[in-house]
Amino acid sequence: MTTKNQPSDNPSDREIVLTRVLHAPRELVWQAWTDPQHVVNWWGPRGFSTTIKKMDFCVGGVWEHVMRGPDGANYPNKSTFKEIVPLERITYSHGGGREEGPGASFTATWTFETVEGGKTRLTGRLVFPSKDARDFVVKEFGAIEGGKQTLERASEYVAGMQARPFVISREFAAPRDLVWQAWTERARFEQWFGPKGIKIAVAQFDLRAGGMIHYSMTMPDGKSIWGKAVYREVVPPTKLVWINSFSDQDAGITRHPFMTDSWPLQLLTVVTFAEQAGKTTVTVNWLPYEADADERRVFDTNLDSMKTGWGGTFEQLAAYLAKA
Repeated sequence: MTTKNQPSDNPSDREIVLTRVLHAPRELVWQAWTDPQHVVNWWGPRGFSTTIKKMDFCVGGVWEHVMRGPDGANYPNKSTFKEIVPLERITYSHGGGREEGPGASFTATWTFETVEGGKTRLTGRLVFPSKDARDFVVKEFGAIEGGKQTLERASEYVAGMQARPFVISREFAAPRDLVWQAWTERARFEQWFGPKGIKIAVAQFDLRAGGMIHYSMTMPDGKSIWGKAVYREVVPPTKLVWINSFSDQDAGITRHPFMTDSWPLQLLTVVTFAEQAGKTTVTVNWLPYEADADERRVFDTNLDSMKTGWGGTFEQLAAYLAKA
């Protein structure tokens, strides 16, 4: 029997193991993990921001950072690097927790492994002093789900390090709350979304992190294609983040119906809403997600067509807002 606060006979009882294959070379993933200018952009679960006070990346060096949750709570953290094997492994001892609240300590080892296709398997192994300590962190801080979200954010961030994004903005003569409603309420969304000349029909509209919008688009010649958006973040009334793809009636992921197989299978879409003097600027940032070099190249050569498509969509939104 394992005594409380003593190491378990089974090491796995004291561990949290997180792993994800990132569609990026190991050198780039290593850079994203070890350079504080990159780390602040993806470290932590969704809705969290990270401020790095110090990151002395060497054996014996100290990494101090504060994570701020969506509820405004601060989580100070301090780690000491114990082992660094360039491009392969990082080990550090860690302590931290909620400000003026409970905390936790563990030893973390992150490994970087090149896998097929020039991708990188990033694995974090967190070892706690006891099973109880591990279970406390899972229950109190949601460590497993938070870790999964952190690796998702890392995957999104390295996608941006490899590709030139498509960005388009437009100012609308409408307050932000109304523009937000147009994007987030099914009855409004159906009236304007999509390029000119295309009729959209929404089969599913589940606007939440992890939820999905699944829709069909009928072309002027009567042919229909399907698309879907799986939401990663919904931050009223300032930001929407989703993974966009072509689809089928069963909400599967399919290739672009009119282009070569090299068009990206998935696109990371970030839409922001900024209000000034009663008007709202909407900015769409689009880039290939978990794409290979050919997919990124094809995306890069089709920026003009994307500008036309999104431009027409914005025109339809402007017309809708004018009469809303």
